[in-house]
Amino acid sequence: MVSNYEKFPFVEVSKSGDKCLVGWQNIVHEINGLIQAKSKKRTIVGIDLYHGVPTDQVRAAIAEFLKPDAIINTNDFLKSPDVIQEMVHPFVTDDQIFGKMNNLQITDFFDLERVTNEKETIADSASGTVVIYGEGAALFADCDLLIYMDLARWEIQKRMKRNEVGNLGVKNLEEFFALKYKQAYFVDWRVLDRHKVSFFERIDYFIDANVWEQPKMISADDYNAGLDAAVKQPFRVVPFFDPGPWGGQWLKEVVDLDRREVNFAWGFDCVPEENSLLFKFGVHTFELPSINLVLKRPEQLLGKSVYNAFGAEFPIRFDFLDTMDGGNLSLQVHPTKAYIKEQFGMDYTQDESYYFLEAEEDACVYLGTKKDVDSAAMIEELEAAQKGTSDFDADKYVNKISVKKHDHILIPAGTIHCSGKNAVVLEISATPYIFTFKLWDWGRLGMDGLPRPINIEHGKKVIDWTRDEAWVKENLFNNITGISKNEHVKEESTGLYQTQFIETRRHWFDDTVVHHTHGNLNVVNLVEGEEVIIESPDNQFEPHIIHYAETFIVPANVNVYTVRPYGKSAGKKCATVKAYVREGI
Repeated sequence: MVSNYEKFPFVEVSKSGDKCLVGWQNIVHEINGLIQAKSKKRTIVGIDLYHGVPTDQVRAAIAEFLKPDAIINTNDFLKSPDVIQEMVHPFVTDDQIFGKMNNLQITDFFDLERVTNEKETIADSASGTVVIYGEGAALFADCDLLIYMDLARWEIQKRMKRNEVGNLGVKNLEEFFALKYKQAYFVDWRVLDRHKVSFFERIDYFIDANVWEQPKMISADDYNAGLDAAVKQPFRVVPFFDPGPWGGQWLKEVVDLDRREVNFAWGFDCVPEENSLLFKFGVHTFELPSINLVLKRPEQLLGKSVYNAFGAEFPIRFDFLDTMDGGNLSLQVHPTKAYIKEQFGMDYTQDESYYFLEAEEDACVYLGTKKDVDSAAMIEELEAAQKGTSDFDADKYVNKISVKKHDHILIPAGTIHCSGKNAVVLEISATPYIFTFKLWDWGRLGMDGLPRPINIEHGKKVIDWTRDEAWVKENLFNNITGISKNEHVKEESTGLYQTQFIETRRHWFDDTVVHHTHGNLNVVNLVEGEEVIIESPDNQFEPHIIHYAETFIVPANVNVYTVRPYGKSAGKKCATVKAYVREGI
């Protein structure tokens, strides 16, 4: 099978590769030139960075190439690891997976009296070059040159798994990945993003530190030009993929992934909080966290109404769940809006849906409970299964419904569910993706050889026991309404459920379809057909070719766009599924 799936999509910023400096020698040559051009007796260079950039290697590069008169490491001014861990514990909690949202700032991690004293020392220095590096460097001085080193969150996670990165201000490199990830999700990334945004306009240069051996640097002007370019056109984020205990083989073939991996369970095709963006400068690509676009161009990207409702958060998530020749997902439920707010401080919950991209004859979905189910008995058997004294008979308590390609299953919070084996799901959901209460994992172990955490205590408090077979079939299974139809185009509403804020529209077409965003973010996936072309009727952006299963984002700034079959799909029937936030949310 020949894969057309593009794993490294980009936003072109400039035809000139000269705007992107590659390698330490070129970067430091530029920095030295800037220092000399300032012609000052004393020059302060700040190198602030995201946690996960290797600070020891940053110092080595500074010492070897810049040769400053003084080097200051911000980590020397942090509170002690024990004090920091005690400070963050109420938000990290003792739970294996879940923590609580918070308003911690980066200043909370520092001994501010020592920081103030150091700031005064730096201000009093008479001559030479002083380099301040590390998280929070911008706090220490009004820098003559301020540089920011950044990382994609997926790269941070890979470094965590290799025990190269722990959490901000603590010494826990050897901690289990899941616990490091939890602390980063609830604390570190929130703190570091708030800090980054607070001084973003002061930054002179950005460094892409995703590949340490080949760092890349661009000016703040070119960085901002890239952000501006992204919100004026449809674009894709860089997808990433991960194996899992129930993972399948479909992603390997369709996306052309490493055949040596045992499986791939997840494909994260549009999760801007964790994906990255590629800016193209001539032959060079510069990688940045796509969350930066959300943080710095929220209204242009999301639209005014979505931004007012959610703030600088991307509220829609598209990802793949691959169980082809794999196993069932864990039987699970997501918290209600009230529960997630009370327990975890989140303002909205993980409502979702399963759109079946592919399905074998035995594919199924578990959805809702049986009619008149004995809830107490079910919970008792789940708890017994968790203790290992028995297996859990899911078919006894949960509806098992056959599915086929292009079925769309709606899963409002509180609905017990999971996809069965031999299917590929395009999961369309709200963004709070970490809040899954696993009830039963079919007696298997995780990829690390350990049992995966089960959350019956949380789950039993949010299951809606009224959602039985008749109810889910009437309300959640292919709840499709025709919107319009002509000779070449059919538009359908496929969900989501009335309590969910996401609207999904499916278009079947063999000719051009005109889409109006109405100032609202669109997220779109090609669910049928080999390729289509996205065009601007008034030439506001260059055409984009989209292949089967690729997800693309249309910013609210783009008023109108068209989609039509292209290349091998020209004249053939294709289909897209589009998601956007409903009016009045």
